[in-house]
Amino acid sequence: MNLVCPRDRTPLRDGVCEQGHEYPLVDGVPVLLVDEEAPTHAACGKVEQLPPPVREGIDPFVQEVIGATCGRLYEHLIADLPDYPIPELRLPAGEGRTFLEVGSNWGRWCVAAARRGYAPTGIDPSLKGVQAARRVAEQLGVDAQYVVGDARRLPFADASFDVVFSYSVFQHFSKLDALAAFDELGRVLKPGGQSLVQMANLYGARSLWNQARERRFREPRTLFDVRYWGPLELKRELESRVGPTRLSVDGFFTLNPQPTDLALLPARYRAVVHASEALRRAAGVVRPLTLVADSVYARSRRG
Repeated sequence: MNLVCPRDRTPLRDGVCEQGHEYPLVDGVPVLLVDEEAPTHAACGKVEQLPPPVREGIDPFVQEVIGATCGRLYEHLIADLPDYPIPELRLPAGEGRTFLEVGSNWGRWCVAAARRGYAPTGIDPSLKGVQAARRVAEQLGVDAQYVVGDARRLPFADASFDVVFSYSVFQHFSKLDALAAFDELGRVLKPGGQSLVQMANLYGARSLWNQARERRFREPRTLFDVRYWGPLELKRELESRVGPTRLSVDGFFTLNPQPTDLALLPARYRAVVHASEALRRAAGVVRPLTLVADSVYARSRRG
């Protein structure tokens, strides 16, 4: 990793930048949080007591963070999960290209990227999430690097990555924080590199139902409440901060379950995922369907 100071972007050597800002190495992980910034969510540099690693099955230390993934999708399954639920990355083969996951948590998309041939790096504000990601990568034999840091102040040099990816992260940021993070995506991408960002769509059927039922269309009240974006608003902001942007469908009727989760889900949820996938394929032909999907991808290319 080509790490720089998240405050002034000068190179780091032994955790100290040219301007004298110091950052700790905790459990072998660079912790590059900026104390004077209010956290976006779940920022934590606290050391967790780690149980012994396991060779097979789900690591007990990782169970809690897996259970909380996808709106607690796996919580009721965690005791019976046969393996880590690793999704399929909707990107072409990596062929050794560099990949940054912003908001990596326990690292499932970094694992997916490594399996597609990318060289992955993950960043998350939670040390516990990064510790979990490192254990999963080691157990699965995946070569991935991780750092604790803030999406609004990515501790990487300009033009460091071929691909920057983020899933179910920026929809929990305030709009101002998300825009600051979008600026950072553009900064760390190489010329010609691309970002792939998943967001909740303001106009999806499930999204509208959730806004009406849970908060009666009021503004979010907690850090982790979902902030819904209009698809054209998302496209406009990413185009101005990263580059030309194209929208595509991630899913309908839900925000997060993936086709790779089908074997793990109850029958009623499997039916939802099948219906979502059918509509996603249809949106490839009937493009306006993208504007009413519940979960959209924005794919941007830096010029």
